Amino acid sequence: MNSENTTDATTAKDGGEEPVVESFQLDHTKVKAPYVRYIDTEKGPHGDVISNYDLRLVQPNENAIPTAGLHTIEHTLAVQLRKRIPGYIDCSPFGCRTGFHLLTWGEHSTVDVAKALKESLEFIGFEATWDDVPATTIESCGNYRDHSLFSARQWSRDILAQGISSDPFVRRVV
Repeated sequence: MNSENTTDATTAKDGGEEPVVESFQLDHTKVKAPYVRYIDTEKGPHGDVISNYDLRLVQPNENAIPTAGLHTIEHTLAVQLRKRIPGYIDCSPFGCRTGFHLLTWGEHSTVDVAKALKESLEFIGFEATWDDVPATTIESCGNYRDHSLFSARQWSRDILAQGISSDPFVRRVV
């Protein structure tokens, strides 16, 4: 795991350092979704540790979850993962709509994160009702009309049918 708040960088054309975004360095043709991938751990100046994980739900460049379903999955995961992962900070969707970044305080194994994701998707796919989807009103959501529990439920079931792997390159289904 990474240490001491380091950021990989390359030299920019102006001679300064250009930050390197780790996920842009990942060869998306080599991964086997759905999976959980540990990305990096950053250590703050006071020793605080924040870990970043790639929760990839669908195969990059082969599929993308429609925004309404992804939005509903996002809102529901915000509650469900908080229940299952100590130190949960945030789970934000990728712009490519293939999954999420998960941020946590401390470090967690990809097996533990994959199990929490699996349980959360099982809840969405088989148990959730509209009342279980948080923040779907004009007051609580920036795009409250763009939700679909039907889509979230179906995508969750399809993802679960493939199994959640704790490794991005070798299928190790939890």
